[in-house]
Amino acid sequence: MNTEALGPAELRHADSIKWMQYPEGVVPMWIADMDFPVAEPILAALRERLTRPIGYPTLNGHSPLVTLLREKFAAQGLGDMPADGIAFLPSVVPGLYAAVNALSEPGEKVVTMVPVYHPFHLAITNLGREVVGVPLLDSGERWEVDWDALDAACAETKVLMLCHPHNPTGRVWDAEELRRLRELAIKHDLYVISDELHADLRFTGQPFEAFAADERVRARTVTVTGPCKAFNTAGLGIGALVSHDPELVRRIMTKTSGLMGHPSALSITMWHAALAEGGPWLAETVAYLKDNRDFLGAFLHQRLPWVKFHPVEATYLAWLDLRAHAQTADIQNFLLNEAKVAIHNGPVFAPDAQKPLYQGFVRLNFATPRPILQDALERMAQALG
Repeated sequence: MNTEALGPAELRHADSIKWMQYPEGVVPMWIADMDFPVAEPILAALRERLTRPIGYPTLNGHSPLVTLLREKFAAQGLGDMPADGIAFLPSVVPGLYAAVNALSEPGEKVVTMVPVYHPFHLAITNLGREVVGVPLLDSGERWEVDWDALDAACAETKVLMLCHPHNPTGRVWDAEELRRLRELAIKHDLYVISDELHADLRFTGQPFEAFAADERVRARTVTVTGPCKAFNTAGLGIGALVSHDPELVRRIMTKTSGLMGHPSALSITMWHAALAEGGPWLAETVAYLKDNRDFLGAFLHQRLPWVKFHPVEATYLAWLDLRAHAQTADIQNFLLNEAKVAIHNGPVFAPDAQKPLYQGFVRLNFATPRPILQDALERMAQALG
């Protein structure tokens, strides 16, 4: 993967919202896609698929993609996944909305932990539910669950939305945390919607353990996932909503009948190629991202030591605390105007009532060639002082 060959001139093109959202000269570090070439086996599979007619694709319990997905899920602790426990989505976000819609009623409370990927709280509020956001705690070394607050919140709901690995803090919930989360789900008789989209982008060196790996919570858990983050294919939307309880999957998907599109033929080809042949590319990419994460941490320690940052355990998204800066009240526009760097503003990752808690935080995407990352950090250091 020759990342260094890609510069702004190659990355800035009319089909890229990441690079076209802001004027030329701004370094975009905001939306979550990578500035890396797509794996050649995926490109080769797409080229080969285009040599044949593109009709309606086949997606059923006997498809080659389902077979590969069941193997992947088994490696994450989700063995014996029934083929009819897998439903395909146009992307992961519609799966979040569909699950909230099916597992709760308007006016009911749905719990999640904040800050969190914004479609979580948007799925809750846009569907007329009440979001209960339980703030994560900064231990000084990492972001952790506020167990007492989460326990109290779960007593008032029947649905918990879990982000695992967590976006934007980059936490991978460890075995003890997963045990306690499962105990809460059992204690309060909760449905759990677990977004595991970033599971393949881990730096821990440990195998990934899905939330539903414990058989006690399988019947109450629906997992949503997809290939777009790990394989940099966001423009080929596809995802999956899975559960060991096929009836739970049918219940969720029935609520969206006629309202949700199906994956395209090319997205199916892409995901199959990624699972079948994309492993070496993914391993190389994760290693590069880990080095970028470490470069970012070292840069901040040396040049901006007042910025709080806990090295992420997964994802390519850094959650930075810039509240010590004088421009904290308008930090996104300050960085855009003074540093010519575009980031995601912290309040985006919380529901309205809790947005002030995250003013001064930013989420920075470090999945870019190192020269671009260094340029962006140099600009930020000069502007922030």
